[in-house]
Amino acid sequence: MINFQNGVPASSMGDVRWVKSSASNPAGGDCVRFAELPNGEVAMSNSRFPEGPALVFTRSEIKAMLAGARQGEFDSMAA
Repeated sequence: MINFQNGVPASSMGDVRWVKSSASNPAGGDCVRFAELPNGEVAMSNSRFPEGPALVFTRSEIKAMLAGARQGEFDSMAA
């Protein structure tokens, strides 16, 4: 099983399917994108920099982040 380290170039992660929000700006590429990895972890990268680094999270870390987002805990960062 392949293990990816934080900071690996997103473009080097092979044949993973990146998913981004339908609310992102397709013209400007302003989006955070996610990919499910073969080992069950989840990668996150910035689509404006496809050669840039990806961060790798466990599923429980992603669940905690999504729960916080649903509860509005990060809303001040988008104001």
